Amino acid sequence: MTKRKSWAVCLLPLLLLTATAACSVTSGQETPGEYIDSATISNKVRAKLASEAGMDVFSQVKVTTVEDRVQLSGFVRKPDDKVQAEQIAWSVEGVRGVENDIVVQP
Repeated sequence: MTKRKSWAVCLLPLLLLTATAACSVTSGQETPGEYIDSATISNKVRAKLASEAGMDVFSQVKVTTVEDRVQLSGFVRKPDDKVQAEQIAWSVEGVRGVENDIVVQP
């Protein structure tokens, strides 16, 4: 029993240190609050894509947001769909930038 107890005493601080390091924010990463804001923006863009551009565009475009900057990627059939997706992303409140990496593939 003492060996198990000594292992637990040594292992517990190591686990706590690992958990703390995993949750810390380093340069270039989002805080938990920023992550939630980014997820909210992504969901709003997806919802508007579905309602305004249609399910065809919605199902082909991937939306990622980091620090209020939206990245659009995927494939669409018409150049107008690519432009519309970018306009929709810009129309969402809180968006500070849009990178449109959508590829038009007829």
